[in-house]
Amino acid sequence: MGEFELIRNFFAAAPCAQGGEGVALGIGDDCALLAVSPGEQLAISTDTLVAGVHFADPCDPFLLGQRSLAVAVSDLAAMGATPVAFTLALTLPTVTADWLEAYARGLNLMAQRCGVALVGGDTTRGPLSLTMTVFGRVPSGLALTRSGAQPGDLLCVGGELGNAAGALPLVLGQRTAESAIADPLLAHYWSPQPQLGLGMALRGKATSALDISDGLLADCGHIALASEVGIQVERDSLPLSKILVAFLGQSGAEAAALSGGDDYVLAFTLPSVELPLLMADGWPIHVIGRVTAGQGVTLLDADGQDITPQNRGYQHFRETP
Repeated sequence: MGEFELIRNFFAAAPCAQGGEGVALGIGDDCALLAVSPGEQLAISTDTLVAGVHFADPCDPFLLGQRSLAVAVSDLAAMGATPVAFTLALTLPTVTADWLEAYARGLNLMAQRCGVALVGGDTTRGPLSLTMTVFGRVPSGLALTRSGAQPGDLLCVGGELGNAAGALPLVLGQRTAESAIADPLLAHYWSPQPQLGLGMALRGKATSALDISDGLLADCGHIALASEVGIQVERDSLPLSKILVAFLGQSGAEAAALSGGDDYVLAFTLPSVELPLLMADGWPIHVIGRVTAGQGVTLLDADGQDITPQNRGYQHFRETP
């Protein structure tokens, strides 16, 4: 099967490739054409997932299709953007029809769930990797960034933390668990749900935001650095699921929440005056700390003592001793 036949058979005909709002021209030409209304800006982000680094190899291609797009669309949620379109650069060691059919099916399911259209990409031969570029639209001047946090702001997250990291031993076959525990944890890992609605609700309210991909402490460090502030995280305020605690124990669940990564839950800073209305609207917001003058991220225990761990999250090029 050739490159163009592969694209035509498995991707161009998918429902998610049939265009949508903001897509003037999709798959079939040298470029796609996107339409952005006056008063809006285009938000763009690229994510690469490599076999053996970002996902186990082999793995279920249907689940991989969902995950590979969800983690990219989560960046749009972090900016408060409305999804428009995405491209896929797919590198495959071999062409296997069954694998491609299952991957495309999972990809299409997540695309339709997120309201984003496939408008192009590339295919090539090589070690398995997937590169997504996502495009969204946001009203000019209302994009959420990492650089606006102010001392006195609340540090908040948009849901439970650590579930995806807790699933990793299951994904890698290092542990087993009964389905009542394993299934929900694995769902968080393989099918994260980008918090698009929450991101849009935070426009004009949150002073900074990002999605948690490399671990809470590490990612909050990005906000602290960009905003030139300090951030205090309260360990006892972390929202942990009962399932995660049952699987890993209290200390293991806390470690997964603080440095495990792969949550794709929004972390954001918020003036306290904005919290009541957002809570009244039903958003799953948890206050887990404060923004302070200073720099860096500090983890505090119930007595306010500094218990910041050395390992704060995942880094691709961390130097080893």
